[in-house]
Amino acid sequence: MDSVNRFGPELILLAMAAVIILADIGWALAGTGAERMRRPALGALALTGTAASIIWSALLIAFDEQGEAFSGMIRVDDFALFFNFLFAGTAAIVILASIDFLRRNRFVAEYYALILASTAGMMLLASTIDLIAIFVALELTGISLYILVAFMKDGRSSEAGLKYLLLGAISSAVALYGMAYLFGITGSTSLDEIGLVVSEANGETRSALVLAMVFLIAGFGFKMAIVPFQMWVPDVYEGAPTPVTAFLSVGSKAAGFAVVMRIFLTALGDGSISSDWATVFAILAAISMSLGNITALVQGNIKRMLGYSSIAQAGTFLIGLAVVAAADPQLLLGTSAVLFFLGTYAFTNLGAFIAVIAISSKIGSDQIADYAGVAKRSPLLALGLTICLLSLTGIPPTAGFIAKVYVFNAAVQADLVWLAIVGVLNSVVAAYYYLRVVLNMYTAEPASEESIQPGYYLGLAMVVAVVGLLVIGIFPSPLLEASEAAARVFG
Repeated sequence: MDSVNRFGPELILLAMAAVIILADIGWALAGTGAERMRRPALGALALTGTAASIIWSALLIAFDEQGEAFSGMIRVDDFALFFNFLFAGTAAIVILASIDFLRRNRFVAEYYALILASTAGMMLLASTIDLIAIFVALELTGISLYILVAFMKDGRSSEAGLKYLLLGAISSAVALYGMAYLFGITGSTSLDEIGLVVSEANGETRSALVLAMVFLIAGFGFKMAIVPFQMWVPDVYEGAPTPVTAFLSVGSKAAGFAVVMRIFLTALGDGSISSDWATVFAILAAISMSLGNITALVQGNIKRMLGYSSIAQAGTFLIGLAVVAAADPQLLLGTSAVLFFLGTYAFTNLGAFIAVIAISSKIGSDQIADYAGVAKRSPLLALGLTICLLSLTGIPPTAGFIAKVYVFNAAVQADLVWLAIVGVLNSVVAAYYYLRVVLNMYTAEPASEESIQPGYYLGLAMVVAVVGLLVIGIFPSPLLEASEAAARVFG
């Protein structure tokens, strides 16, 4: 029963996904009289699932029930529980933002079930310590997201879904090659046992380990949306339903970084191989930040702009991974910096995309030029989007400022000053295209005087995201302490 208990946060999400599908069938059999209750009730069930998952994770901490499950395939520790809260919270905000969005869609139950199933897969990616279980979790997450991207079934959504499916399948195969190499070298699928073999590896196995490392970085680089594995991002972000885009930009990216940290710090963290992947991550960080920001400068579509922005932000996350091997392993500056940045980024990017949902659905366009004068039509929405864009830029008192200072400080402490300088310069570049949107909303004349008012649930989701990033910006200590506690798992 201990294993089932530790698997509880994921299990409750999968169980609630099944309940939602069965409840929807029940409402269909009941006839048209129950239709009025159907949509809000399904949304309430989905939110109940995420709340139950958060409560279960909290109880595991309160009663000190952390430990391994299912013969050591899953490890429920502070690192896994950190991501349990992050993923369940992200899913809850996305579900809130989707209630009004799905008002005219038939497949509400399927949408919520896929969100919950994908969230469960993301949680497993953060907690599994066995290569086989990691691949199963990767596919559970990926298949659900492929369907969600194509959910609208129109031309753009279907094209985005097909591109995401094809490239996602290739990336999974590449990651599987890396796992196969690790298994061939070490004779085990357990990350702990692989780590023991890698720490004692000699020159004869070094080349094979480097090859496995390259395959793993390439495979999971797709999930993290880093250069040169970012080609899917702008088209998928633009074509997917905007709530799904928000979920992808936060959940999928965080899951990619979670599994990479789990594999590289546990299995490949000891020995000479760590300096190799730290160097690779440092180079990819500089390239991702630069290419993402430069390409975002010329975007006219706000979803594509935020897509390229997310590539640049992924480069900033990679600074933390580069620091891990460069700094004293006991400090784990890089790991805690990545975790803190992921926590702040979740609120920031979700808030930005929720504002885009509210504004674009009213003006009928995702073009930045059509956001002219939005501040006059909806002052609160414009203010919320402005705060999120300032946080992405890294301007105080938002959470994004604290996060970037933390990451750049970690790079300096690890003698990666050149990488910190690249990050600061890219933040200046990013300020141009973020503030361009803000200036357009506040200084340009609106095309219409019609007020833009978000629905109740969408507005609530926006308030949660904006208040969250401001609270973290002013009182960062709780998230910093949680990030450091999760990072100490690898100490």
